Amino acid sequence: MSYINIPLDALTSRLNLNGVSEQVRSQSFGQRFANLKPISEFLDLKRLSKPASFAEVQSRVNYNIGYFSTNYAGVALMLGVYSLLTNLTLLFDIIFVGVGLFGIKKLNGRDLDVGFGRATTSQLYTGLLIIGVPLFFWASPIGTALWLIGATGVTILGHASFMDKPIDTAFSEEAV
Repeated sequence: MSYINIPLDALTSRLNLNGVSEQVRSQSFGQRFANLKPISEFLDLKRLSKPASFAEVQSRVNYNIGYFSTNYAGVALMLGVYSLLTNLTLLFDIIFVGVGLFGIKKLNGRDLDVGFGRATTSQLYTGLLIIGVPLFFWASPIGTALWLIGATGVTILGHASFMDKPIDTAFSEEAV
C-alpha cells in the first residue's frame, strides 16, 4: 500500500498567518475588546466581492483576520455557545461534573452524611467518575468539537476572503 505525502508546510505557509497570531497574542484582554469593530462595518454588504485570484484571497485573509480578530473571536464564542445549546447532553454533563466537583470540594474532606448512608470523598469522586465519563463520551464531544472547528473555520475564512479591504488601505498598499 502506498502512502500519499501531503506537504502541509507548503499549504499552510501560503496563508502566512504567523504575524497575525503574534499580533493577537501581544495584546491584552482589554485591548482586544477595545478593538471590536461595529456590526455595520463587520457585515458591510457593499464590500463583499469575489476575489480575482488566490493572491488576493491571501491578501484579504491576512488583512481581515488582523483587522476583525476580536469580531472573529466573538463569532467563535457564539458558535461554541450554540454547539453546547444544541448538544444538551454535553451541556448537562459539563454542568453535572462541575457542580459535583464544587460540592465535593465544599465538604473540605469530610464525609457526606445523608441520614441513611455515609459516603467518603473518595467514593463521591468515584461515583462522579463512573457517571460523568460515560455520559461525556455518550454526548459525542469529539463530533461537537469537530463541528465547531469546521463551522468556525468556514465562517471566519469565508468572511475574511470575501470581505474586500477598505479603499484607503488598498490605495496605501499600491503606493508602497
